[in-house]
Amino acid sequence: MDYMLLIYGCERTEPDSAAFRATLAAVNAFTEECRARGVCRGSNPLEDTGTATTVRVRDGEAFTTDGPFAETREQLAGYYLLDCRDLDEALELAARCPLAAEGSIEVRPVRRVPGLAGDPAAELHRLLSE
Repeated sequence: MDYMLLIYGCERTEPDSAAFRATLAAVNAFTEECRARGVCRGSNPLEDTGTATTVRVRDGEAFTTDGPFAETREQLAGYYLLDCRDLDEALELAARCPLAAEGSIEVRPVRRVPGLAGDPAAELHRLLSE
């Protein structure tokens, strides 16, 4: 089953610091561990919230605002998409992620919606029908 590990943390501005380099090395090792276990389906960091744009559509009209909607100390900083056996494995990996020591990681199962484009069951049905 797919799980999203949503990584929340404080935004950094010191990419040349020793602490940043140590965190980067630890994150790279964790990512390689997930790949070696065959569970990593994707991961990426996100740019700082200053680059974000929020879009809302009301009465058919699109409105945009700069930045995130919520002002909190911790911001969504990145994610992992993992294919785990169960929630226990996803939680174990989230606890092993080095970024959990600096912020927090929200673990959420990916919802499968039959008939939704990209749904694996629908894709399998389509392939078997050909």
